[in-house]
Amino acid sequence: MKNLVCFGEVLWDVFPTHKKIGGAPLNVALRLQSLDNNVSIISRIGNDKKGHKIEAYINKHGLNTENLQLDKSLKTGKVQVMLNEKGSASYEIKYPRAWDKIELTEKSKSITAQADAFVFGSLIARDETSKHTLYELLKLAKYKIFDVNLRKPYYTIEVLSYLMKQADFIKFNDDEIFEIAKKLKPNTNSLEQNIRFIAEYTNTKSICVTKGRHGAILYYNDTFYYNSGYQIKVVDTVGAGDSFLATLINKLLKEDHPQEAIDYACAVGALVAGSKGANPEISTEDITKFVDPNN
Repeated sequence: MKNLVCFGEVLWDVFPTHKKIGGAPLNVALRLQSLDNNVSIISRIGNDKKGHKIEAYINKHGLNTENLQLDKSLKTGKVQVMLNEKGSASYEIKYPRAWDKIELTEKSKSITAQADAFVFGSLIARDETSKHTLYELLKLAKYKIFDVNLRKPYYTIEVLSYLMKQADFIKFNDDEIFEIAKKLKPNTNSLEQNIRFIAEYTNTKSICVTKGRHGAILYYNDTFYYNSGYQIKVVDTVGAGDSFLATLINKLLKEDHPQEAIDYACAVGALVAGSKGANPEISTEDITKFVDPNN
C-alpha cells in the first residue's frame, strides 16, 4: 500500500442527459484508492449542495478529505461535457470556481512531503492562487506525476514547460505531446522521437502517451513498452485516461514489470470508456476476464 496525494480540481461533469462527479485528479484518486492505496485529495469545493455531495461521495469511497477546503464565496466546479457520435468528449469549463482558489496550508504541505507520490495536472494552473499552491507543494513532493490535460484556453507553453521539468513522470495523450513538442522544437515527426525529445528537454525518465483505442506507449528507464489497445464499444471517454494513469502508476510504484503495467492499464482504460461516467466500479475479475476472455 502506497501513500499518495492527488492535487487539483473536483467538479461535476454535466452531460446532456445526466451529471457525474469528476475532475481528473479526483478520478485518478478514486481509482488509486480502489487499487489498495491510501489516497488523499487536496482541492476546494463551494459551500453549496453540489460541493457537499462531492464531499460525501469522496468520504464514502475512503479518500482522506482533511485537505478538501471549503470556499464560502465561489461555487463548486462544473463542466459541460459534449459527446460526439463516437463518445469522445469536449468540455466547457466554468470559471472561476472553488477549485481555482486552493490555499497553501500547513496540513497540505505536511501530507505532500510524507507521500510516496504526488499527482497533479495542468488545468489547475489556470488561476494564480491554485497555481502558487501547486508550485509550493512541488518543492516538497518526493515523486511527482504530471497528468497533462490541455483544455483551451487554460494553458501556456511556459507553464507546461515548467511543470514538465518538475515532474518525474509525465502522461500525455498523443495529440498533447505532438502539440507541445511542436511548440518547443518543430520537425520532430514520430511519436518515439517526440517522447525522447521531451524526456531530454525536461530531464524526465518516465513518459507515457495514450493513443485512444490504439492503446499506449510507455518510455521507462530508457526502454519503450507498447500496448496496441483493446476492442470495446465506447460509451464515453470521460475518465478513461484518468483510470489508465492510476492503474499504470499503481503498478509501477509497486514495482511490477512495465509491460504488465501498461497492458493492465490499457485494459482498465478501455473498460472505463465502455461504461457511463468517469468512475465505474471495476473488479479484478472484470479486468482479468476482459484481457483474456478464454481464461
